[in-house]
Amino acid sequence: MRRLGSVQRKMPCVFVTEVKEEPSTKREHQPFKVLATETLSHKALDADIYSALPTEKVDGTCCYITTYKGQPYLWARLDRKPNKLAEKRFKNYLQSKQNSQEFFWNVEEDFKPVPECWIPAKEIEQLNGNPMPDENGHIPGWVPVEKHNKQYCWHSSVVNYEFEVALVLKHHPDDPGLLEISAVPLSDLLEQTLELIGTNINGNPYGLGSKKHPLHLLIPHGAFQIRNLPTLKHNDLLSWFEGCREGKIEGIVWHCNDGCLIKVHRHHLGLCWPIPDTYMNSKPVIINMNLNKFFER
Repeated sequence: MRRLGSVQRKMPCVFVTEVKEEPSTKREHQPFKVLATETLSHKALDADIYSALPTEKVDGTCCYITTYKGQPYLWARLDRKPNKLAEKRFKNYLQSKQNSQEFFWNVEEDFKPVPECWIPAKEIEQLNGNPMPDENGHIPGWVPVEKHNKQYCWHSSVVNYEFEVALVLKHHPDDPGLLEISAVPLSDLLEQTLELIGTNINGNPYGLGSKKHPLHLLIPHGAFQIRNLPTLKHNDLLSWFEGCREGKIEGIVWHCNDGCLIKVHRHHLGLCWPIPDTYMNSKPVIINMNLNKFFER
């Protein structure tokens, strides 16, 4: 299987989108919806979306594995955001976007401080050596998940730095209809992004664990390939999400040959999420823990 792209910045929608002045079903108190039109976006076509690999979009929080203090480490997503004055200036600019002037950021003064160990996400635009904000005014980035950091306690629950392993959920190698939870060496996951899901993440749409017995897992991005996707037409995808068992998912992420990632969310099509009975929950799971090599160490 080819190496899949990593999630380092906001993914564009496969369709051209439009804003409708209706209350959002995705974000509480948001007075508008972002809906897909029937037109494929230029970004999708430029990335050759027709030859891309479609995978399930999993609902959790994004993580990254790269080195820290000389060993593989799990990193949590932390976007650098503007301070109040800069945010107000940016919102005023967006509301009066009829003018053709470009918004100017002063990265050194306009943004809130971040921990010293923070690193910017890959692939984001740089200017004079400084990472520049995206279209939302945020600078995507990462912070290492330290063992005793209470803010990232649920991230910490899926890694063991002593044995350098992570708790990962993916398809069983011999049976695509079966899921497997296993301890994977962090070195095997280097430079990959993954989704952290579980009891205390994003409202727990998959119903994992309980308050008394929380359960959290990492899923490599692109791990769940979609094999029976219909044609790339708005109505066909809508019917697939509504009527197909495999369509009981949050959305689709296409991994393109040039590394570009393109998505569509159920909300883009006017559909609800979360839903009671997801496709992931319909699959049997086995736990495969061969800990002999760790005990030897």
